[in-house]
Amino acid sequence: MSQSKRTPNPERVAFLRSLPQEVKATISGEEAEQFMFEEEIPESLYTKIKAYIIDEQED
Repeated sequence: MSQSKRTPNPERVAFLRSLPQEVKATISGEEAEQFMFEEEIPESLYTKIKAYIIDEQED
């Protein structure tokens, strides 16, 4: 069974890399993969990174 090659979202990869080490240490590989490949963000990951997310809907 062959899986099509997916490309991670470069902005999301850069975001994960920019997080403080202590935050990165708490993120599982599965959470990171779901985030980078633009799948639904797990609630567990959102809780860890919400302080670093800029709310684009603010006016």
